[in-house]
Amino acid sequence: MVVTFLGTGTSQGIPVIACECEVCHSVDFRDKRLRVSVHLQINDKSFIIDSGPDFRQQVLRERIKTLDALLFTHEHKDHTAGMDDIRSYNFRQKKDMPIFGRASVIEQIKREFFYIFSDFKYPGIPRVEVNIIENTPFLVEGINVIPVEVMHYRLPVFGFRIGDFTYITDANYIAPEELEKIRGSKVIVLNALQKESHISHFNLSQAVELLKELKPDKAFLTHISHKLGLHAEVEKELPAFIRIAYDGLKFEV
Repeated sequence: MVVTFLGTGTSQGIPVIACECEVCHSVDFRDKRLRVSVHLQINDKSFIIDSGPDFRQQVLRERIKTLDALLFTHEHKDHTAGMDDIRSYNFRQKKDMPIFGRASVIEQIKREFFYIFSDFKYPGIPRVEVNIIENTPFLVEGINVIPVEVMHYRLPVFGFRIGDFTYITDANYIAPEELEKIRGSKVIVLNALQKESHISHFNLSQAVELLKELKPDKAFLTHISHKLGLHAEVEKELPAFIRIAYDGLKFEV
């Protein structure tokens, strides 16, 4: 499996519009963050988790020529807003795009992209194959995916475990039974919004504490806000097995 971080930022991205902080003015490319998303290349299969507002820019940057499925963690717009651009893959691959999400996510997508689901299909609109998932393992193109339910304040969100890789974003609580699904992962991606406490996201110390408990070989932090600090400075504070993800970072599992 080859994992590529398409975006590692929050709903506002970095730089934040009109912000004058040192992170938003940083010249370090690692401090430039599009909305959070990740691409998984598993043998000949290509999946993306979440299609935020920067989806088009992200797949062009990474030259992703094929896409076999799109998985959604939850229904917030910074995770779904770019889905219209899957139509390029429809045209190229000549098939409907399988999308996977819990019922609430699919309902939001139907509201946001109502024209996809209307009785009259305007020429050139995206074509999708809807797959509603629950908190039980499911198959995507023959690959087993284990959903991990986490809480984003009061909103249930799915993380996903595929083999030895677990990806979790937009969480501030994970129940003990869901943590058991994660244990044994060699690589874990976890959100760490900022250093201060937050109502709906793990902060840096909470994410580090949880990763120390789970003990993966390697861990990456994502869904980073400008309030976390400069990438180069914050990374010095972390245990050796934890790194801060950045847009375009690739690694193998």
